[in-house]
This record gives sequence, C-alpha cells and structure tokens, in this order.
Amino acid sequence: MLNQELDHDWIADHIPHQGSMCLLKNVQTWDTDKIVCLADSHRALDNPLRAHDKLGIACGIEYAAQAMAVHGSLLASINKLSPANNERPKVGYLVSVRGITMSATRLDDIKEDLILTAVCVMASESNMLYQFTVSANNKVLLEGRATVVLNADSLAGITGT
Repeated sequence: MLNQELDHDWIADHIPHQGSMCLLKNVQTWDTDKIVCLADSHRALDNPLRAHDKLGIACGIEYAAQAMAVHGSLLASINKLSPANNERPKVGYLVSVRGITMSATRLDDIKEDLILTAVCVMASESNMLYQFTVSANNKVLLEGRATVVLNADSLAGITGT
C-alpha cells in the first residue's frame, strides 16, 4: 500500500462532501485496490447524520461511501479512471448496498476512531463494486458491499451544464 497519509483538508478538496458532512479524518493507506481511512466525527455532537441525539449504525454506510469516494479520486489522479490528464474525475453515485451485517446499534457511543476499509472488487468505465467494513478496536461494526455508478448522468443520456 502507498504510505502517503492524506488529511481532512486534502479529503475535503477531493470529494463533494463539505463542512461537517466531510466525515473522514484522514487516509491511512491506499493502493489501486484498497483504501483505509480513519474518522472521529462519529463522536461529534453536531454530526449532521445524528437523529434524536444518536448516530445509528446504518450511518456507517455513509462513512464507507466517503472512503470509496476518496479512493475513486485517488484512482482518477493516477489516471486509472480518467482517460485524459485534464479531464475532471468521474462523479460517482452510490446506487446499491447489499449483504449488510451490523454488529452494533450505534456509532456515537464508540470511543475509538472508526476504521473504514473499502476494497474494490470490480471496476469498469461505468461502475465499481466495493466490499467495505467499518470497525473500531479490532471489532467489525458494519460490513457489506456497495455499487457505485460513475457518470450516471451520461449513462441516462442527460447532459449537465
């Protein structure tokens, strides 16, 4: 894996999520197949995903999705998904999650940083399939698979302005 640690500011500059909605603290390691990120925002009282003073375990899917978005941005930067160096990275849309296993009910009561791991098991010009885990203190809290469609607007024949 590449040992370049990327911080919260770098992440916010490379994914669409901004302000408190940019949930990741940093990227620990990554390579063309896998990314490992850390997050501590699950403990924040102003976390935008909180409802009724709690952060449910299903919100971990958004944490994992942001790790996937960062991975996609990194892949684009090494020219794996973007055919021209001056072309903008493809926008990804999370379209499906499957095989979800939850081993906790909440994230906000986890004292340790969350470890988000996403492994790309399949990639093409138009979509990617990831296996992901959300863990803390050597315990898997949430795991599953997610499908991301790239440039969904162009697939539907819709052009943006």
